[in-house]
Amino acid sequence: MRTISLRIPDYLHDRVRALAEAENVSINQFITLALTEKLSALLTEDYLQNRAARGNRILFEEAMAKVPAVETDAADKP
Repeated sequence: MRTISLRIPDYLHDRVRALAEAENVSINQFITLALTEKLSALLTEDYLQNRAARGNRILFEEAMAKVPAVETDAADKP
C-alpha cells in the first residue's frame, strides 16, 4: 500500500469529512472508495468503446434476423 500527500481546498475537505462521518468511515476509506468508483467508470467506458469499435453491423443484422418474431408477453408491456 502506498501513501500520498494530497492538497485539497478547505471547503472540499470539510465536505469529505462530513460525508465520511455520515457513512461511518474514515476520510481515507471514503476517498479510496470515491477514487475506485471513478476509475471503474472510466475503465468501463474505455472497455465499451473498444468493444464497440470491434462491432460489425452486418454480422449484427444477420444475428438479429435469426431471432423469431413473436408477440410480446403482456407482462412485458408497459
